[in-house]
Amino acid sequence: MAKSHPEHRQNPWVKYGLITAVAAYLLWLLGLPIFTLIRHTVEIGAGRIAEELWQSEVAHAFALTVLLSLGAVLFNGVFGTLVAYVMVRQRFRGRALINAILDLPFAVSPVVVGYMLILLFGKAGWLQGLAEWTGISWVFAWPGMLVATLFVTFPFVVREVMPVLEEVGTEQEEAARTLGAGGWKIFWRITLPGIRWGLLYGVSLTLARALGEFGAVLVVGAGVSGSTETATIYVYRAMEERMFGGAYAASLILIGFSFLLLLGMEWFKKRSNV
Repeated sequence: MAKSHPEHRQNPWVKYGLITAVAAYLLWLLGLPIFTLIRHTVEIGAGRIAEELWQSEVAHAFALTVLLSLGAVLFNGVFGTLVAYVMVRQRFRGRALINAILDLPFAVSPVVVGYMLILLFGKAGWLQGLAEWTGISWVFAWPGMLVATLFVTFPFVVREVMPVLEEVGTEQEEAARTLGAGGWKIFWRITLPGIRWGLLYGVSLTLARALGEFGAVLVVGAGVSGSTETATIYVYRAMEERMFGGAYAASLILIGFSFLLLLGMEWFKKRSNV
């Protein structure tokens, strides 16, 4: 009879040394900047912060940020799920190439994305005729900023839904199809409930990324105050104009939103693993 090997026990000095190193690194990289931002915000005072934030341009910047973020959630939530469904359930020539292209927004700089859109919709651009035909200003206007936001946030829903679809499999869908259920009914009754937590996790990532987008929307929108200025661009402008109270407070608001999204994402992640 083979002898059972004793369970490997890690040296406690190594264990706690690693934990301390990780905690110190995270505190230095994440905790210290946030603490510094909070301290400077408190030092400036509520009166000056309210004076700098209580402006129509600031309200418009946050409203535009919310509009672009919700647009990204809506479009990429729908089309990202569709792309994930096709990539998992269908087999076709060129699938591997498309699968690689899906991660392109992770590799391309947001600034480059903004320039690409200007080249497409600007003067002498390939899609200038579309802009003239629709009568919609795409460059230096919010429609172009929405397209830029859609581009940089596109992969999140796709990459979160695809593994969930693969794990769910097709057994229940095939069973429903043999019982006479149609495609849409199968999707709404079986497929969507099966991927809902992965979809919500991807949507949360999309929203967090859209709220913090800066480079692409700045290039394609030009950051005009009261028109195409988002919350992140306002923070940049406020720092340039030495309106530190508004810059610090707006940054904390964005960080607060992101923190709440992180909590929601962790909850969705736990639910998706149930």
